[in-house]
Amino acid sequence: MSITTHHPARTVRRSRPAGRMAVAALTALAAALAFAAVRADDAHAAAPVVLSQGKPTTASSSESAATPASAATDGDAGTRWSSGFSDNQWIQVDLGSAQAISEVDLTWEAAYAKTYTIQTSNDGTTWTKVLDGTASSAAKQQLAVSANARYVRLTGTSRATQYGISLWELQVLGSTAPVTSTLLSQGKPTTASSAESAATPATAATDGDAGTRWSSAFSDPQWIQVDLGSSKTLSRVDLNWEAAYSKAFQIQASSDGSTWTTLATSAATGAGKQSVNVSGSGRYVRLYSTARATGYGVSLWELQVFGSDGTTTPTDPPTTTPPTGSAVLLSYKKPATASSFQDDAQCPGCTPDKAVDYDTATRWAVNATTGWTDAGWYQVDLGATAHVSQVVLQWDPAYATGYQIQVSPNASTWTTIYTTTTGKGLKETLNVSGDGRYVRINMTKRSGPYGYSLYSFDVYGTGGNPVQPPTSTVPAPNFTRLAWSDEFNGAAGTGPDTSKWTVDAGTGQNGEQEYYTPSGNLNMDGQGHLVIEARKQSAGGRDYTSGRMNTGGKFTFQYGRVEARIKVPAGQGYWPAFWMMGANFLTGTPWPANGEVDIMEVLGKDTTTSYSTLHAPAYNGAGGYGGSYKLPDGSQLSNDFHTWAAEWDANGIRYYLDNRLVFTADKATVESTRGPWIYDHDFYVILNLAVGGDWPGNVDATTPFPAKMLVDYVRVYR
Repeated sequence: MSITTHHPARTVRRSRPAGRMAVAALTALAAALAFAAVRADDAHAAAPVVLSQGKPTTASSSESAATPASAATDGDAGTRWSSGFSDNQWIQVDLGSAQAISEVDLTWEAAYAKTYTIQTSNDGTTWTKVLDGTASSAAKQQLAVSANARYVRLTGTSRATQYGISLWELQVLGSTAPVTSTLLSQGKPTTASSAESAATPATAATDGDAGTRWSSAFSDPQWIQVDLGSSKTLSRVDLNWEAAYSKAFQIQASSDGSTWTTLATSAATGAGKQSVNVSGSGRYVRLYSTARATGYGVSLWELQVFGSDGTTTPTDPPTTTPPTGSAVLLSYKKPATASSFQDDAQCPGCTPDKAVDYDTATRWAVNATTGWTDAGWYQVDLGATAHVSQVVLQWDPAYATGYQIQVSPNASTWTTIYTTTTGKGLKETLNVSGDGRYVRINMTKRSGPYGYSLYSFDVYGTGGNPVQPPTSTVPAPNFTRLAWSDEFNGAAGTGPDTSKWTVDAGTGQNGEQEYYTPSGNLNMDGQGHLVIEARKQSAGGRDYTSGRMNTGGKFTFQYGRVEARIKVPAGQGYWPAFWMMGANFLTGTPWPANGEVDIMEVLGKDTTTSYSTLHAPAYNGAGGYGGSYKLPDGSQLSNDFHTWAAEWDANGIRYYLDNRLVFTADKATVESTRGPWIYDHDFYVILNLAVGGDWPGNVDATTPFPAKMLVDYVRVYR
């Protein structure tokens, strides 16, 4: 099911393209307005504002559907959240970005907590305690705190009554200005306890290049440290883990590189970016890993230390794409030519225009017959003379290690404005300066035996004759506004709501053994659940039947929180999934160019583990970008219902299991380490239970039939 490129064929673990007859419908978008209540506690200082009202709020439990977590942050003092009847219940609010927090107000109901903690976090996983609190009545408490964080959590450690704990309102107050801090570590002297090889030195973790990494020897403990040059006030450490991450580590600081103070103790749950809040100072900052998560060492794409150096106005690291100021994209839809191009069964339509079409799923490639030499070029005509200030390259795995960026007034006489012999491929952002109508990349050295290929060749600057590229009208998602749902409350034996779902019929892909029936394997149980049942029965030339359905042509959307509460079956060969496909698949874009977002996949032979994965032309099948994770106690996911969710916006996708962040697919990280990000468009939802296949393996004598995948609900918040 994968596109064969000019690279050697590779085994594909799985793909899920499912043919559809319906044409995708466009979904109308509505933006919600959020209002912040202003307090005036100090007439001599800027009044703090309520940061939490209407923000996504979750909790460890709710006493009933009438007392959800969101009721504590809705601004309505007549609604409340109440928990289950046990200690150590929590409620947390996501402020959307890091904010300067100065106060937390608690309006308790009669079931208050006599002891509790307030914690903050920047990633929803690693928490820092900022206050131990007590309450003695249901009165309102106004608590002074000082923190810079995105998430705020209250945990009731002991209840005052035999009931749970309950709040009419939880209000987080502070400044609306985003918290910023200076990146202190980039390019600073960095050392480590060891390095796996000369190709993965300690300095690669602080070079600002997300495509290079440090990796250690295969033992515990291991450390990496950076010398900031002088003592700094520290606020945050960002860790971009490679697949060999640490499951237990400390962030430490030192004034002399000898005596260390632990600022934070934490753990990673998988590959990807992790932010750890710290408070302290020091010249040296060290990550000290005590337990590896894999049989390899520990490995970081980037270690970034943030804080104040006392000499500059605090700022976050500058973005480089697109450039700031008056520069605009000049190359979109402009005439492009190349030394050769490919347009055959191996790479259909890989013509020069594909690198300037603003579509990161299409690419230009040199001709496989004549173009696999070191000499090659690609150029774009900007339409008029321009000042070029930046060129952004998004490479296919066939990239150039040696090349020049050149400009010309006439496509004949060229001036070189950038040159390298150490090109790294993937995404390269080049700050340049030159004037010309034509811009060319002149490639002189290949990275491997194949030719050259670019997904994007984006030129920024002023002048030229630019065409306005497509601009998104999709608002930032509101992860609490319910936009679409199916609660599966139909009568027992009835099928899916056909106004919301299309039921698929036919054989599955990926070596699956089932036949998906048009009816009979997808039914309500009369208790608020959809039952997807796999049976041992003959149909469509197969020995097993099951069910699959999708919202294509009925509900598609871009950005939001996608959530389903599911109980998966156990048994050799079973493969339940909750996932999404790019809606342009319905109108002819082939897989994986349309994009695939797997929110949940579980193999029946090991229901302790769940998988979340992204698939695109540059990373798909067995090479998809994703992670695996388990419940905190390692128990079987098939024992009970669990809630899988994905929060998706323009910056990436965050995956949750039972409201616990388990994996983050950061857009910038994916572009810098794997390939183009192709998920900024409409998708639709799919549910299915596959029987057998290349990944789970076939059923055997131990496989129980029938098997049921139960779905309590599917909800989309936008």
